[in-house]
Amino acid sequence: MTTQEKIMTTKEVAQRVAELCRQGKFEQAQHDLFADEAESIEPASAAQQGLDINTKGLGNILKKGEQWQNMTEHYYGGSVSEPIVAGNNFAFALRMDVAMKGQPRSTMEEICVYEVRDGKVVSEQFFY
Repeated sequence: MTTQEKIMTTKEVAQRVAELCRQGKFEQAQHDLFADEAESIEPASAAQQGLDINTKGLGNILKKGEQWQNMTEHYYGGSVSEPIVAGNNFAFALRMDVAMKGQPRSTMEEICVYEVRDGKVVSEQFFY
């Protein structure tokens, strides 16, 4: 990093992640704002859907996102609340209106919690 480059604050990372998620650009948020060694933690119930509960490494997180997209028949839209920032952490509520393959259209709601270190997301955890 050159002296010209600025490390983003937790608040800046939170605002950018929320903005990209509002646009449905989840993968771009991961590419742009996640550390290579980031981890993603799902609730135990995610295993019933065939998702890993604890995914380590950005490449594996991106693969998990592809897996989720392949399980989705149609994405109708969603919303993201304003992020709440505390120290090196932030959280927001995410709502998605989706039809998963072989299932009726439904609304999914979750709380997404992130940890930031050196201007990058190092951990994400979902509660739904």
